[in-house]
Amino acid sequence: GIIYTRDIKMNIINLMNFLKTQKKVFIQTHNFPDHDAVSSAFGLQFLLKKFDIDSFIVYEGEIQRDSLKNMIKQLNIDIKHINQYNMKEEDKIIIVDGCKGNKNVTDLIGDEICVIDHHRVEKPENVQFVDIRSDYGACASIIYSYYSELKIEIPQNIATALMIGINMDTALLTRGVSQNDINSYSNLYLIANNRLVNTILRNYIQVKDISFFRSAIDNIKIIDNIGFCYFSEGCNQNLLGIIGDFFLSIQEIDFVALFAKNDNKINASFRSESDIWNAASIIQETLKGIGFGGGHADMAGGIIENTNLFNEEEIIKKLQKSLTNCK
Repeated sequence: GIIYTRDIKMNIINLMNFLKTQKKVFIQTHNFPDHDAVSSAFGLQFLLKKFDIDSFIVYEGEIQRDSLKNMIKQLNIDIKHINQYNMKEEDKIIIVDGCKGNKNVTDLIGDEICVIDHHRVEKPENVQFVDIRSDYGACASIIYSYYSELKIEIPQNIATALMIGINMDTALLTRGVSQNDINSYSNLYLIANNRLVNTILRNYIQVKDISFFRSAIDNIKIIDNIGFCYFSEGCNQNLLGIIGDFFLSIQEIDFVALFAKNDNKINASFRSESDIWNAASIIQETLKGIGFGGGHADMAGGIIENTNLFNEEEIIKKLQKSLTNCK
């Protein structure tokens, strides 16, 4: 197994030495990967290669956003759906930007030996290497710290990916950002292809997304300084987050709760810019008994797997109660 110490650098080296003895290593992102998850996996894959460890980046679910597909194409990131591999029980899995036991991370047949995450999650049992830093704004910053600890030079394509990941998950350093994210950002900025970074960051919505914005604007309910909207015709999880950020930019709105009916389940996306309202806690309380959720103080996601348990009026009441309890 992996020998634990209090020294992060030593833990990383022990992990690498353990992985060297294994036949096949997979790096798994959460099911609907975003820029931070993919960039973190990409950065980790290159680091493993430095230790002569071959690894394969996989996901279960779907890559939904075209700006992420563009990043993958531009940086030549080799990421494949898990059904393109014949994973075996003895194959080792490293989960990045997600956690074993999380509803957004499928429990694949392989052996999960490592979790690297920045969400507020319970430490998983039976996982040998766990690096959860919930004070970090992006998982990409944790991966950067490995390069820094090991004094390994970061090539431009990896720096570019990590920069995009940090920018996306911290909303251009305006959300949940820590000093560690700032340090990572400033060091990566000197190496990255910032022209490509800016292109990916700017072009994150498409013409086909406009109808969802129109629907959201027409149907949003604003109660006090809380924005609520339900997309009965569906809206993918990543776009929900983008629309949530859009509503949060309205001066009178401090908290946004969006729901969408997708493939016989309900996806939820919460956004907060109030110190009083922790989005992760509120989504867990709002979905208690009907679904699951988690995330950060300023952004959280959730799922209700049985659409019959979702009632728009009841959810608004539960949400208002959760928000009132925080005051």
